[in-house]
Amino acid sequence: MSTAAGSAGDDSLGAGRIVVVGSLNADLTIYCERLPQPGETVHGNGFAVNPGGKSANQAVAAGRLGGYVSLVGAVGDDPNGHMLLASVAGAGVDVGRVRTSSEPTGVAVIAVDAGGENNIIISAGANGTLSPADVAEAADVLDGAAVVSLCLEVAMPTVLAAAQAGHDAGAKVLLNLSPYAHIPAALAGLVDVLLVNAHEAALFLGPGASVPGADAHAAQWDAVRERFAERGIRQVLVTLGAHGSVVLDSDAPASRSVVFVEPTRVDAVDTTGAGDAFTGAVAVRLALGDALADAAAFASVAAALATTRKGTQAAYPETADVERRLRKS
Repeated sequence: MSTAAGSAGDDSLGAGRIVVVGSLNADLTIYCERLPQPGETVHGNGFAVNPGGKSANQAVAAGRLGGYVSLVGAVGDDPNGHMLLASVAGAGVDVGRVRTSSEPTGVAVIAVDAGGENNIIISAGANGTLSPADVAEAADVLDGAAVVSLCLEVAMPTVLAAAQAGHDAGAKVLLNLSPYAHIPAALAGLVDVLLVNAHEAALFLGPGASVPGADAHAAQWDAVRERFAERGIRQVLVTLGAHGSVVLDSDAPASRSVVFVEPTRVDAVDTTGAGDAFTGAVAVRLALGDALADAAAFASVAAALATTRKGTQAAYPETADVERRLRKS
């Protein structure tokens, strides 16, 4: 097995290292007026192959926002793998722990409609070979990490091993519960910050759980916060798409235990990867020591700006872009 080399990001912000463990995919994207119904064929009006994968996206988003980032993952020895490594390294991310696999690079087949909405099918490829042994091999970057960012596009034992390594290193373990899967209690117990959308939140909380909408009162969301806390998750970010997000923080003073983050209004072109931009931005601000609500407010702007251009990684904003928009708010 060969290992792709890369250079570490610039620690210019003075933040601790962010380690992202997970997936790298080539995004095969077709643009169309509307998404097809089951069994239906529609005409497309454009096609592109772009670097993607939830974890690679999160690493690039964090790197472009000035984070000191290392990525742990696997790609194939093929053109898609080479494209991904170039894109991630180009954002200042250390790719020295991205292993070259005998399997082809993972792919995501994406359809994007005229309003920027999408549907996605992924094939794991090399991502399916990422194992707890790869996490052990990355001990040098995990030791002393400030934030370990995870998603569920790689095998659950690998996610669990990375969460344990992050916890043991004293890092904040940030888990984006996507694509949704039931997680073992052992993993839930290692998570410091859970990032979910409303649908994922309801699935996690179990039968009969209801997650209120963006117009709900704080008391309704406080009941949701308590349910998460009962499951051992004390800090939760619930994203509500175009309606912003809600921060549920059982470690904050009562007046800040439920915080609504207003959406950033933009003309969206392509929402693919916006959630990953949000996650990467949250990781950057947590690594700087921000409170969760402040990290979410910053991430809301970063994610919105990411939707104003086609594609994922190439569309992600830099810190100056986000700060410029914040000054206008």
